[in-house]
Amino acid sequence: MRSSTAAIRYARALFGLAREERRVAEVREELDRLATLMRENAGLEAALEQPLFPADERKGVIRALAEPARQSPLLVQFYCFLIDQRRLVDFAGIHAEYERLADDEAGLTTAEVVSASELDERRKDRLRRALSERTGREVRLEVKVDPNLIGGVVARVGDLVFDGSLRTQLATLRANLTKGS
Repeated sequence: MRSSTAAIRYARALFGLAREERRVAEVREELDRLATLMRENAGLEAALEQPLFPADERKGVIRALAEPARQSPLLVQFYCFLIDQRRLVDFAGIHAEYERLADDEAGLTTAEVVSASELDERRKDRLRRALSERTGREVRLEVKVDPNLIGGVVARVGDLVFDGSLRTQLATLRANLTKGS
C-alpha cells in the first residue's frame, strides 16, 4: 500500500512522540488493535470518517473505545487530532507508514516473496537467512503463491528484486546459448 504524503507526515509525527516516550512497540500494537477493530466493523470505520457526524460525537466514540481497545491517552489524542484535521481517512496509510518506521528502527525489513508453490518452514528459513545476508538486516517474509510462476521464487526487498524464477533462469540459459553459437 502506498501512503499519501499527509499519512507519511502524520505517521512520522506520531512515531516521534512514541519514540520520545520510549513506546514505539506499544503504540504499534495499539494501532494494530484499532486497525483490526475498524476492519472488522465497517460501520464504525465509516461513521468515524464521515464529516456528516459532528466531530465531538466521533471523538466521543473514540474515547468510548479507548479502554476496551486498550488505547493510551497519546493515541486517543492523536485520533481526535486526526478527526479535527479530517485525516482519519488516512488512518490505513498512517498505520502502514508507522509500521515501516518501527521496523526500520528495529533493523527489520519485509521481503515480498512470490513462489510457484507453498514453501515449507525449512525453505522459508533458508530464504530468510539468504536475504538477511544480502541486505544486512533481519528479514520478515510475506509469501504469496502464484501458480503462473513456473518454478522458483521472486523476492522483493525494498527496491531490490531477487529473481530466482525458473522462467528467468531459462531466459538466461537461452541468452547464454545463443550468444555462444
